[in-house]
Amino acid sequence: MQHDHNHMVHLDHQMNGSAMSTPDPHAHHHTTPSPDHSHHGGGMMMEMTFHFSYKNVPLLFSGLVINTAGEMAGAFVAVFFLAMFYEGLKIARESLLRKSQVSIRYNSMPVPGPNGTVLMETHKTVGQQMLSFPHIFQTVLHIIQVVVSYFLMLIFMTYNAYLCIAVAAGAGTGYFFFSWKKAVVVDITEHCH
Repeated sequence: MQHDHNHMVHLDHQMNGSAMSTPDPHAHHHTTPSPDHSHHGGGMMMEMTFHFSYKNVPLLFSGLVINTAGEMAGAFVAVFFLAMFYEGLKIARESLLRKSQVSIRYNSMPVPGPNGTVLMETHKTVGQQMLSFPHIFQTVLHIIQVVVSYFLMLIFMTYNAYLCIAVAAGAGTGYFFFSWKKAVVVDITEHCH
């Protein structure tokens, strides 16, 4: 039995894992990748369940890998304070927003009252300019807040229980310390609390 190799197209694997067709009639099929080709992004497999480990734990950047108990303790403290900072930043932004509101104007208008009387109702109008320093500063703080929130999310997604506890404990502690000053206004017409 003879095979006609002149009309066959073979696939060769390149170093980056993509396939390329070659007209070479003597090319052979290889199903195993080359030894230096890794399917797991540098050989590091990411855990997909919660685990208590301090060996080979990636932290945000490829060069930042936790390998010792001391490194994990340092990472725990850093993540704890990052989560506290995030909570403090949220409260600080709210406070700055209240202080930066400009051009407060009061408008009074007559409204009919009981028994034909006229009552005066006062409305407060608050405005802010788009190209003002307070708004630009708020925008920069918002960007920082978004970046920190994504960092915390990615840290939690390592599924490392130590780091997840650091995120939760830091956020809770930050809320405890910073948000007690927050003015709470309850709208009695709001039904979704």
